[in-house]
Amino acid sequence: MRFRMKSVRHLAHTLALLLLATTALGLTDRKFTASPTITAEVSTMVKMLEQWHYNRDAVRSSDYAQVIPDYMASLDGQKLFFLHSDKTDFETRFNKTLYWNISAIGKIDAAYDVFSVYEKRTTDRINWIFTELDGKFDFTTNEVYRVDRTKSEWPANPGAADELWRQRLKYELIAEMLNKKTEEEAKQTVRKRYERMLKNLADIEASDLAELFLSTVARLYDPHSTYFSADTYEDFGIQMKLELVGIGALLGIEEDLCSVKEIVPGGPADLGKQLKPNDKIISVQQENGEPVEIIGMKLRKIVDLIRGPKHSKVTLLVQPAEATDPSSRREVVIIRDVVKLNSARAHGAIFQVPGANGETVPMGVITLPSFYGPAGKDAPEAEKEKTSATQDVAKLITQLTQAGAKGLVLDLRRNGGGYLTEATQLTGLFIKQGPVVQVKSSSGEIAVDSDEDSQIAYDGPLAVLVDRFSASASEIVAGALQNYGRAIVIGDSSTHGKGSVQTVLEMKDFLPQLMRTPAKTGATKITVQKYYLPSGASTQLKGVVPDIVLPSIEDHLPIGESDMPHALVWDEIPNSFFDGNPLDPQLVESLRQRSIERQGKLEEFTYLQKNVDWFRSRQEQKLIPLNLETRKAQREVDAAFRKEMKEMKLKLAKDDYPYTEFHLVPPPPKPIKAPPAADAETGDAEPDELSTDDDDGSYAKVDVNLRESFRVIYDAIKLGQNESNLANNRLPLTAPRQ
Repeated sequence: MRFRMKSVRHLAHTLALLLLATTALGLTDRKFTASPTITAEVSTMVKMLEQWHYNRDAVRSSDYAQVIPDYMASLDGQKLFFLHSDKTDFETRFNKTLYWNISAIGKIDAAYDVFSVYEKRTTDRINWIFTELDGKFDFTTNEVYRVDRTKSEWPANPGAADELWRQRLKYELIAEMLNKKTEEEAKQTVRKRYERMLKNLADIEASDLAELFLSTVARLYDPHSTYFSADTYEDFGIQMKLELVGIGALLGIEEDLCSVKEIVPGGPADLGKQLKPNDKIISVQQENGEPVEIIGMKLRKIVDLIRGPKHSKVTLLVQPAEATDPSSRREVVIIRDVVKLNSARAHGAIFQVPGANGETVPMGVITLPSFYGPAGKDAPEAEKEKTSATQDVAKLITQLTQAGAKGLVLDLRRNGGGYLTEATQLTGLFIKQGPVVQVKSSSGEIAVDSDEDSQIAYDGPLAVLVDRFSASASEIVAGALQNYGRAIVIGDSSTHGKGSVQTVLEMKDFLPQLMRTPAKTGATKITVQKYYLPSGASTQLKGVVPDIVLPSIEDHLPIGESDMPHALVWDEIPNSFFDGNPLDPQLVESLRQRSIERQGKLEEFTYLQKNVDWFRSRQEQKLIPLNLETRKAQREVDAAFRKEMKEMKLKLAKDDYPYTEFHLVPPPPKPIKAPPAADAETGDAEPDELSTDDDDGSYAKVDVNLRESFRVIYDAIKLGQNESNLANNRLPLTAPRQ
């Protein structure tokens, strides 16, 4: 008997589907049970939260009704697989006894039962997808699809789910076809995606579900509290104590996508300046290997893929955080390396800033990536000479002032925090002495951390530059200097808003029956304290509001504490009686108006505002057309806009301020960068007002916010030359005269 090749391919495809379907059907019969260790940890974790969490009095047993829908969303964040009737059924079955089962007897059967339904719904849907992909699709209709369904309801019934998925498949196929694939190639890519999803589903174990469910419970109290399984806690310990060869990024899972939570200062990703917080990693490709799509993959497997031998190359396909077109992709090539802490140290520069009448004024900037402490005794030999952030900044202050800097910008953009003691001591470099931060415990006790040293390292004009990624210790420093009237704060509409402190507690220490056994246990991260500024205002939720706000794409991204569910509230406590006052409102208003005037007439602000307006307009477009030609036309418009912005930036770069860098250690060599996205088959990257793709040094060309910070300081210096503008015999933005 002879078979035509087409028939053979069809037969092979049918057999593959049958094999997958058989495997999938086997999955839905799986039974999950909690180990005795997990059962003991469940009720212990709830006791920890109820006894020690800062927000413990705000969470009642009735609030546990939110656990089921939150857990469902953690499995199915885009509301694609469950039905609305599933939610109703789960709430009827579990809500009345959920708190008792979890807190009293450590029973989490609800976690396994909900997942079993999810597994069946997903398996059935994927088999439906395989059948649909064999059919024809019409890409000429005027239909639209809502990509972000996080705030939508689950489909009302199977028919509504089918219609949703019909549109979803068209959306996914168009996204692939926009990236230079034929319809058949797009179908194959989508098919492989869901085949991998089935395999990833099979990898999920009882411990994974327990971790996800218990983290959902912990996040009822606040978004930073979580539960670590034994394996995750082991990984966490490795990351904290040893060197790992990788890319230097902290990752997490959001709605089946691998999200970049944080870029580790000094790591390969940080030095490459291409990967950013909130970027989504779509696939990982080893050197000389094929890309592996990681959508739906367990985080531990993803991390294993990204780690690798030192100096080896890994290519990531990412969906940029700033992407307005969900089909946008960017290739990021990173050379793996050990995270070099010295590379994350503070560094500085002096810029030659144009002034009035053709004069040039030297202005200093100190960039601080994190509030690091001195190297410990167990640190690698190469890191032994590392000092603290405070010591490094003090050295740079000396270098910059000796080189003639007339003013100083402390750049805390993308500084996610660090040691509280460093925040206190570093603030002390700019004030005589006094309280810097108040820390309130869950018991209501308030401790004040103060600068006790009366010496001032720098008493000249000072500005602090922040953004939405400036968090924790950065907010303490910016807020304290603002409270003392020691600096003017410039940047995004507010900082991140993380004003809380967490501690990690190993479960074994609270389970006597396990303390002397070799059994591995998990851990719980709990929020136990809250930060307050000397004025008594919390940095929680609201962050620090700059005196002068500049246009920013980041203000239109959901990246702040206020965007997180169950975030702790903002509040105030009594002030700590400090010897200082905020800047004179008239001075601030005068400086603000001068800045606003420049924002209205300088071409660099036109460039910045165009990027912000374009991004905002795309963000407001919630519905994506399912017409291929319409999407192509939209891409052409976007490409033309990007070209215009690139040309505009190149023109602005010709007038960039010359600068001289100051490093405490030799700067690292420039890492390998990915080719421009336009040259790859992944579409163009989104515009970014702080893009550094064409930078030659440590400082971005056309850094609009930094340039404006220099101008604000210059304005303050000029105002200070008029005696009528002096407040308390003090020059604007300077420390009080001794």
